[in-house]
Amino acid sequence: MQPLIEIQHLSAGYDNRTVLRDVDLTVYDRDFLGIIGPNGGGKTTLIKCILGLLKPQSGSITFHPQRPANGHAPLTIGYLPQYASIDRKFPITVQEVILSGLSSCKGLSTRFTADERRRAARVIDRMGLKGLEQKAIGTLSGGQLQCALLGRAIISDPEVVILDEPSTYLDRRFEARLYELLTEINRNCTIILVSHDIGTVLQQVKSIACVNETLHYHPDTGITSEWLEQNFNCPIELLGHGNLPHRILGKHCHD
Repeated sequence: MQPLIEIQHLSAGYDNRTVLRDVDLTVYDRDFLGIIGPNGGGKTTLIKCILGLLKPQSGSITFHPQRPANGHAPLTIGYLPQYASIDRKFPITVQEVILSGLSSCKGLSTRFTADERRRAARVIDRMGLKGLEQKAIGTLSGGQLQCALLGRAIISDPEVVILDEPSTYLDRRFEARLYELLTEINRNCTIILVSHDIGTVLQQVKSIACVNETLHYHPDTGITSEWLEQNFNCPIELLGHGNLPHRILGKHCHD
């Protein structure tokens, strides 16, 4: 498998507090990597470092294949942020949200071409949002908004798509549809999915990284409850419920 992102000895944090310590991780082409871990363990911090939104305290992040420094584009990454970070009152339509995924390739004052609008129409249809093109995002359901944001993340045909807690505020119907879309998208690009919902993630992804200040990688999803408990530092059980299992934390104490 071809590596796309290689992280070596990464440490990162905020002010004088270290959140991630000596993290190593390689993300491969067409992988579907699930990043799990307890709240505050450093999942979102790791994503911010990959996206260039946070400068590491030490270590390195290398993107492959190496591009020559002569104007060629770097590794292209699409990003779906946490639901809570979205301002639903912002006056923007579904079509405008999805087209904004092309803005990094254009000047701020450049208008979208007819071809780009046709591309947006195809993405809108693929996301199940046909007929909602001119709807303001504030009128959408949680599932519809997540589909619009996913469309924004993939419209530029990125090599990697990163999703931070994408199933938050989704009902089970929309969550199932979201994972169907991700399975389709994964045929052509790498996906990195951050989630606290261990049970659902284990059913969808190909490999697992548990982040809890340090990072423990598992190359497949055949992991044991003992592995999870060791890396979460507390007992964990998985309870199946239909096609989407839930996570349960067993009784435990924190020092």
